[in-house]
Amino acid sequence: MKIFHVPCLQDNYSYLIIDESTGDAAVVDPVDPEKVIASAEKHQAKIKFVLTTHHHWDHAGGNEKIKQLVPDIKVYGGSLDKVKGCTDAVDNGDKLTLGQDINILALHTPCHTKGHISYYVTGKEGENPAVFTGDTLFVAGCGKFFEGTAEQMYQSLCVTLAALPKPTQVYCGHEYTVKNLEFALTVEPNNGKIQQKLAWARQQRQADLPTIPSTLEEELETNPFMRVDKPEIQEKLGCKSPIDTMREVRNKKDQWRG
Repeated sequence: MKIFHVPCLQDNYSYLIIDESTGDAAVVDPVDPEKVIASAEKHQAKIKFVLTTHHHWDHAGGNEKIKQLVPDIKVYGGSLDKVKGCTDAVDNGDKLTLGQDINILALHTPCHTKGHISYYVTGKEGENPAVFTGDTLFVAGCGKFFEGTAEQMYQSLCVTLAALPKPTQVYCGHEYTVKNLEFALTVEPNNGKIQQKLAWARQQRQADLPTIPSTLEEELETNPFMRVDKPEIQEKLGCKSPIDTMREVRNKKDQWRG
C-alpha cells in the first residue's frame, strides 16, 4: 500500500491510496480533481473510487467534477451527511476493498458533521495501517463541533479512533499541526513530547514539508483532545469528567488566538 499527499487549496490535503499489486487507487476528499488525477497519472495508478470524509465543500466540492473526468467512478460518503456527488452511502462498519491487498473499514466519527466518516485502511501483512480522519481528528487537534456535541467527539476520538492499533498512521484533512501543538502546550506546558513534536513540526513547515502522517500512539501522547481522561488535565481545567474536559478544551481552543 502506498499513500501520497496531494496538497489542495490553502491548507487542505487530498490523498491517493494505491494498491501496489494492481495499481488500483482510491482518492480521499479530492477537492481539486485535476491535481489528484495528475498525481495518479504520475504514479501510474487507476482511480477506482472516492472516499469522502464529510460534506463540507473543501472536502466534497470536487466530487461532481471528478465524476465527469473519471467515467464510472464510485463516490462513497456517510449516509447521514448530504455528500455532493455521492453514489454509494456508507455507515459505520461497512467494508470496501481496493485492488488485491487493501481493505477499508468505514468508521462513523460524528461531531464536526453528523455523518462524518473516517476510513481505516489496511494493506499487506507487516504494513502499518492508516486512518483518514478528515476534520474529526487533526494532528494534535480536532475539528470544531459544528453539528455535534462534546459527548460525540469524545466517542469519536477517545473510543472509536483510540481503539485502533497504536502504529496506525493518521492522515487528516488540514495542515494545522504547528498551531495545534502551540495550543496543546497551553494545556500541558510540561509535556516533553509536545515540545519535541512542535520543534519538529516547525522544521517541517519551514522546509515546506507536511507534518502528516502522525501515528495514533503520538496522538495519545500529545493531542489534548485525546487526553481528556487524564486526571491532571481535568484538574487543571477544573473539570470532573472526560466529557466536560472535552467541552472545556474545545471552548479554550475556539477562543485561543495564539
